[in-house]
Amino acid sequence: MPARSQTGRSSARHGSTRADDPAPIIPILARRVREVEGKVAKGRLSPTNRTKFQVIALLMRSERSRVKADASIPAAARTELLKRLDGVATILAQIASRDTSVLTLLEATTPGPAAQRMRLEWLRDAGADISDEELVIAPPPPQQPVIPAGVAPKQQVVPALVTARALANPFLAPDLDRARQQEARPRRLLGWDLIDPLYRAFEEGAGGEAATMDLPPAPAIDRISPPGQHLMVHQARFLEEVRQGHRTFLLADEPGLGKTAQSVLAASVANAYPMLAVVPNVVKINWAREVERWTPQRRVTVIHGDGQDVDAFADVFVVNYEILDRHFAWLSTLGLRSMVVDEAHFIKNLKSQRSQQVLALADRLRERSPGGDPLLMALTGTPLINDVKDFQAIWRFLGWIRNDKPAGEIVQRLDDSGLTPADRGFYREARQAVIDMGIVRRRKVDVAKDLPDKRIADILVELDDDAIRSIRQAERSLGERLLARYRALLEQNEGVETGGEPDEDLMRRVATAELKASSSAAGSGRGSASGTGKGKGADNVFTLVRRIGQAKAELASDYAAQLSHSVGKVVLFAKHIDVMDTAEQTLAEAGLRTVSLRGEQSSTARQRAIDAFQNDPEVAVAVCSLTAAGVGVNLQAASNVVLAELSWTAAEQQQAIDRVHRIGQDEPVTAWRILAASTIDSRIAELIDAKQGLAARALDGSDEEIVSGDSLQVEALVQLLRDAHREAWGA
Repeated sequence: MPARSQTGRSSARHGSTRADDPAPIIPILARRVREVEGKVAKGRLSPTNRTKFQVIALLMRSERSRVKADASIPAAARTELLKRLDGVATILAQIASRDTSVLTLLEATTPGPAAQRMRLEWLRDAGADISDEELVIAPPPPQQPVIPAGVAPKQQVVPALVTARALANPFLAPDLDRARQQEARPRRLLGWDLIDPLYRAFEEGAGGEAATMDLPPAPAIDRISPPGQHLMVHQARFLEEVRQGHRTFLLADEPGLGKTAQSVLAASVANAYPMLAVVPNVVKINWAREVERWTPQRRVTVIHGDGQDVDAFADVFVVNYEILDRHFAWLSTLGLRSMVVDEAHFIKNLKSQRSQQVLALADRLRERSPGGDPLLMALTGTPLINDVKDFQAIWRFLGWIRNDKPAGEIVQRLDDSGLTPADRGFYREARQAVIDMGIVRRRKVDVAKDLPDKRIADILVELDDDAIRSIRQAERSLGERLLARYRALLEQNEGVETGGEPDEDLMRRVATAELKASSSAAGSGRGSASGTGKGKGADNVFTLVRRIGQAKAELASDYAAQLSHSVGKVVLFAKHIDVMDTAEQTLAEAGLRTVSLRGEQSSTARQRAIDAFQNDPEVAVAVCSLTAAGVGVNLQAASNVVLAELSWTAAEQQQAIDRVHRIGQDEPVTAWRILAASTIDSRIAELIDAKQGLAARALDGSDEEIVSGDSLQVEALVQLLRDAHREAWGA
């Protein structure tokens, strides 16, 4: 934009310009660029100074073009003017080297309203003639998805229903009238670097005080849980804090205390939908189940691959870290009102793509959410792994750090305290200021009175595509083989179907015969962890379950590694040797020391492994055989058990859990069963639980219904036969 009239003259209206100056805008640009240079030397630029940077760059470009094209300017004067503009450009480059975020401002083709107003003001100061059209402030251009560094735009996918949702909801545009958080204007702390003292405040601790904010008492009546569910006291207290308006949380409860349930219900309490949950792949299906369990009135969709089966009209979207980059564009424009990052220590490396994507999405939420106050929750039992600065990414996600400085609320509180980092009491105050932003940390031992002393939690996992296709095909083949035998017996009039309903007695006879044949053929070939045999031929129920165990091995080991980082020692049980081998290899690659309890060990070697697990703090995981280490072993140094494979009896499962649930155990015990989604694995878990009901009725006086006394293997085969029969009848 020329800073002069078309005649090349400009009427100097202010004392700072001269009537004979061929480029009166240059002194203004030189003065303003020095102001910005001085501000950037003290830290990152404020929004006002960022706008100045952008306007200086725009006017410098237009003035350079005008000076080069203006034939009325003598050659010597032109050279001098261009030299002065080069000086402005040099200072702009130095500013950008200190604060690289301003480089994005140079890409804007249409400046925002604030930049347009500032530009007009400077042109008036330079005495420029401004047309009526130029006096009109153009509205800001439509916001486009912000793609963070490392995410290639060509990788972005847009599931079919996402477009339909956008067309169906005309209210996704940003709320331009929302209340923006005011920047703190410190007095005592002006010029102090506060980030490092905040880290130091946590590094030095606080005399044994827990790093958890004060929470209100739990309401006397639970009005949140759906029918059939019940909140524990510590969960209800967290949700009451949400109900009272708090919106950012580092929820660092130990595993087993229901962080997922609390975050799901928090979105309901805050009415913060749509909600996005970014989670590890191993718990993606489990997250969807928890949404359905605690908020059955809400729709949840799990994003797989390119997301072509996504329900874009859902209330809750669950995506794993590995595919977030493909879905960044449409998720960032969906109008999200809340976001959860599960196992938030996954984003501690700020240079990683996953961290940049998560942080960019959180920034997008703050920009677009009404009031600029979305519900943001970081879930992790281990917010710190290597260094206190592991907090940095989580604090940035929650908005507690902005532009490498503490948020205004923290700064204002510290400023009001009258203390500086030179004062002894500052660090306790700084630590508490951050905790009160929303750190919630409860341990099992702290809430033990609210917990059962022993419980089983199921984790549904997704197998990779090749594995799940192979296993489903094996299940179908076995079911079809059973169905063929069943139909043959029907034709021999050994059974009767009524109205397409199967003959249950005949099905059980077929399953029993199959089990006997499988047992005879397999012999020692079931490949248990106490032996090394391998079965041959077509899949039977034993080889099928083994294949599922092999496919789950790495996922179960990953989960054990996550637990170990969160709570310390973990015991992992498996049934087959190759599953144990995979577990030990995966845990070693994660940098964890393990011991192994197997059937072929001598008593001396076994005891040496047990002692190491019980007494050596460097030993993180005991990898144990369900059959060889399920009895006669004391492993109460751990309170968490991972069942990588299922037993064939409820008693064997219970015996394994009781290796840690023993006299000397002072914490509630949690057993995490890793179940393969969409396979017979989940059905077997249900059958095991039913058998436990039998024991409860027989021994403990429970009134639970007694189920069939047939073996678990027969019941599993009957289920496969029922599925095959249903599919054939439907066809």
